[in-house]
Amino acid sequence: MLNYNSEEIRSSITKFEQMLKTNHTYFFDAQEFEDIVVHYLGFGDHQLAKSALKIGMEQHPSNLELILLQSEVFILDEKFDLAIDLLDYVENILPQNEEIALQKATISSKKGNHKDSIELLHIALERSEDPFEIWNLLGMEHLLAEEYEQAEYFFKNCLTDNPEDYPSLYNLLYCYEQLNKDEEAIKSLNEVLQSDPFSEIAWHQLGKVLSKVGKIKEALSAYDFAIISDDTFTGAYIEKGKILESIGRINEAIENYEVALNTTDPSAFVFQRIGKCHEKLDNSRLALQFYLKSINAEPSNEKSWESLINFYIQQKNLDKAKHYLTNALEVNNDSIRIWTKSIDLYDKLNDKEKTIESYQKIIELGVFDIRLIKKYIDLLISCNNWSKAYEIAKKGLEYFPENNDLKLRIGGCCINLNRKKEGFRYLNLHSISLNNIKTVLHLFPDLKKITLKNSKN
Repeated sequence: MLNYNSEEIRSSITKFEQMLKTNHTYFFDAQEFEDIVVHYLGFGDHQLAKSALKIGMEQHPSNLELILLQSEVFILDEKFDLAIDLLDYVENILPQNEEIALQKATISSKKGNHKDSIELLHIALERSEDPFEIWNLLGMEHLLAEEYEQAEYFFKNCLTDNPEDYPSLYNLLYCYEQLNKDEEAIKSLNEVLQSDPFSEIAWHQLGKVLSKVGKIKEALSAYDFAIISDDTFTGAYIEKGKILESIGRINEAIENYEVALNTTDPSAFVFQRIGKCHEKLDNSRLALQFYLKSINAEPSNEKSWESLINFYIQQKNLDKAKHYLTNALEVNNDSIRIWTKSIDLYDKLNDKEKTIESYQKIIELGVFDIRLIKKYIDLLISCNNWSKAYEIAKKGLEYFPENNDLKLRIGGCCINLNRKKEGFRYLNLHSISLNNIKTVLHLFPDLKKITLKNSKN
């Protein structure tokens, strides 16, 4: 690994930057250029890396390490064909170079071809004397391909090699979650803790898995050990608070949430949870105070606005709820959560026009939940808006082509639109069940006058 602090490299970088400020060209050996380019790439300064590489290639046009760095820069710029040409050239000279396979694997990955990338990484693995980085890359490629068992294998290798490799630990736990391997997750975390008993990260993750499998007492103990390992670990206080809140130990939950507030910057989520706790304790004034703090801390936090609106709905102060709903939508106009709350509130206010607007906005946001669609259609039917109800039901049928409830509603709308032939086809009166007849007559009372004879018209 390049030591950026070495006197020799710092001297080369200083000399290079002085050269750029003058019209003079200084000579550097190929290794110096390599170190300079790697330094700038490591710090994300691609323009200086390119400048160094350009001059380096002019002074050392045949240097293979610089050519490999040039191909790496081409990959960063997504000039994949140019990179492949250089890599093929180097491969003809150094066919066993692992860097060639690694860079080609990167190109395949960026193109979304994870199978080819995995094959190339295995070639690199055969050529490598230090497999750790390649295990990690193989794990990531299998993860991207949603091949969780294969990804699990490589992340476990990484963790066995280095128990403090927390990125690999998180990825391994994600694989276990997707595979529903909770016991394996617990086992792996315990292995990490055997190596480092004061790993707050491992204790925290262990608490989350134990909580998931219903081992509440053990989860609380895990969070306690995470806090003992690092008494400023905000996440442990929050997770412990959530468990205490869920089992009714509200005052203890508040204590943990308040400690969390003191260990990091103010959090909308924590303010909101404290507000919820006070609401459960009937401390309405304090609940309102913390909901408002939550919104001030993060105006885009949907749950904070939802809690505040729900608070006023519970207080039966619908005007205040409406006021905060309007404010919420000003800053979260694309929030499905807030628009769903809007439906609930305007329904309570018996404002059908606003309720319809809210349903329509949710549809425009791409939500097609069958229960929501049916409620929207039924509201339109109750307003005798047959055309719009028909339009929404037909659109719903594209998503749920076998849904009988939608077909019944289309049929009733058609009849009210004087398109009886189409309507009777959807209603299928020859084989309609008693329950379906009740549904249709409840939605379309005027259809009571229609007989089976009409279905032939």
